[in-house]
Amino acid sequence: MDPADDELIQFEAHGAERLPEPREQGTVSHRGARIWYAQHGSGAPVVLLHGGLGHSGNWGYQVPALVAAGYAVTVIDSRGHGRSTRDEQPYSYELMASDVLAVMDRLAIPKAAIVGWSDGACAGLVLARSHPERVSGVFFFACNMDPSGTKPFVPTPLIDRCFGRHVADYAALSATPADFKAFSEAVGVMQRTQPDYGAADLAAIGVPVVVAQSADDEFIRIEHAEYLARTLPQGRLCLLRGVTHFAPLQRPRLFNEAIAEFLATLPPT
Repeated sequence: MDPADDELIQFEAHGAERLPEPREQGTVSHRGARIWYAQHGSGAPVVLLHGGLGHSGNWGYQVPALVAAGYAVTVIDSRGHGRSTRDEQPYSYELMASDVLAVMDRLAIPKAAIVGWSDGACAGLVLARSHPERVSGVFFFACNMDPSGTKPFVPTPLIDRCFGRHVADYAALSATPADFKAFSEAVGVMQRTQPDYGAADLAAIGVPVVVAQSADDEFIRIEHAEYLARTLPQGRLCLLRGVTHFAPLQRPRLFNEAIAEFLATLPPT
């Protein structure tokens, strides 16, 4: 499926394609929050981690493709996002990575490939550093690992459309539907100050990492992606053309092909 929603018109109006019926779903209580998850398909495990302010339904074009290719796909709503709750403790990528590990433990997933988008990419790479034995590889799309990697914020119609969809979805899914402003501000504090990995931190990540990036990304400098790919011991750069920060929604076929190529290089789990 390739809806080619370059301007996010369809996403703003309807969201991504609806996720298929899961074979299992539930919540894990972990460090002051209830973390929602769902599993689809069977085969080698892949965990999908969505971007900031979104939810796992934003992977609606990726889950069916991965299931059809023979993977067991776990989607997770990050704490405070979607159907997951949060408490008053500040957001951090380390905390979000620990939530992912808690879900993997609940589902008895000993090791998985991580596909992360934006904030989800950061959480995935943080998990790969803290628990490399649980991560077979990371597909790291559209995020920075230190503050120098970001561009100055410039509003665009695409960002506005995506933000509008996030607001609507939060109201529909969250246990605290009136709290979007406080939620988005708390996430924003994390995004402006974290992560702050130096070269030595990156050099300690010993799993395969594909750094996927668009030169036209609204938030992340292409030079930063190139630096990450050079500095990570098993890093490799994957340039996605004709898309932006919202590639999984804009050109699903392009994005899914990049994921498939990444997964094909990983050893069996």
